[in-house]
Amino acid sequence: MIHPSYSELIQAINTNNEEDDTILVNSRYSLVLATSKRARQIIAGSQPLVEGAAGKKPLSIAIDELYKGKVSILAGQKEEEEEQQPTAEETTTNEEA
Repeated sequence: MIHPSYSELIQAINTNNEEDDTILVNSRYSLVLATSKRARQIIAGSQPLVEGAAGKKPLSIAIDELYKGKVSILAGQKEEEEEQQPTAEETTTNEEA
């Protein structure tokens, strides 16, 4: 059995939200994205934020960190989308050339 369960983890993440009462994670897909991103950070060399991480897999550590509120999820980050899409100025410059 997976501990914590999906529903427990989603509830814990939304409860640990320090900002307003916005629901940050409302689906399993959102949860998978958040945990996989943190697991990749751990694989890349980021230090685990919970005790007892030695010997655990990065994904297990990421889930534990999210469950205990050591890592928070920032809602509405569009940095990746903005980097991929050209701005209006770039589009105009490219069309004129």
